Amino acid sequence: MKIQKLDSNIFQLIKKSGIAALIAGAAILFSACGKNDIAKIQAFSAPENLPIQEATNFEILSTDSGVVRYSLKAPKLLRYENDGQSYTEFPKGVKIIKFDDQKKIVSSLTADYAKQFVKENRWEAKNNVVVTNIQGDSLKTEHLIWDEKNKKIFTEEYVKIIREDQIITGIGLTSDQDMQNWKIKNPKGVLYVGVNNASKKSAIQEVQTPGKEIPKLEENSKAVEFK
Repeated sequence: MKIQKLDSNIFQLIKKSGIAALIAGAAILFSACGKNDIAKIQAFSAPENLPIQEATNFEILSTDSGVVRYSLKAPKLLRYENDGQSYTEFPKGVKIIKFDDQKKIVSSLTADYAKQFVKENRWEAKNNVVVTNIQGDSLKTEHLIWDEKNKKIFTEEYVKIIREDQIITGIGLTSDQDMQNWKIKNPKGVLYVGVNNASKKSAIQEVQTPGKEIPKLEENSKAVEFK
């Protein structure tokens, strides 16, 4: 099951009175101002520059048949609808974790900035993007596209794959969304490194210990604070 789409019923609970009040206030100001202030008022009142929903400390667990499939956390969420396009922005970063049937972590994605294009079933992540698979292999890049519909991730930017005994670099990458079958388009080099088994830690284990019980919630449960 995919992560719950962020244009779900939770957003229908939010009234758009804030934007309506802003437009009404701008109309009053307009009647009292001269022609020279028209441009300023238009810029102030333009609703397309404002999010229709905003949330802080957003957290959601997406479940299927009582089993947690995804966890999503973000310090801030902004949802926009401009010219018929609906998208959700995470300006302060996002963390997404995927679980298997045994509640073990399959993969994780973190980024300093992300955007979800709702209708296209597509995500775009930027700045310090890190994807980790169940083996502990990590992909690091500055830009990544996640095609939810086709369950693929890809980038045209510089990438670094960090594995147990090697570091692989190159330009461009395509992979399945769990990073089990990946290919670097233009490999640049491979660096072999020694492994200290006593101190080695899987990057994915640092997110959460595999096998740890995840609290069971109702289907598409959520915990969110709205402004």
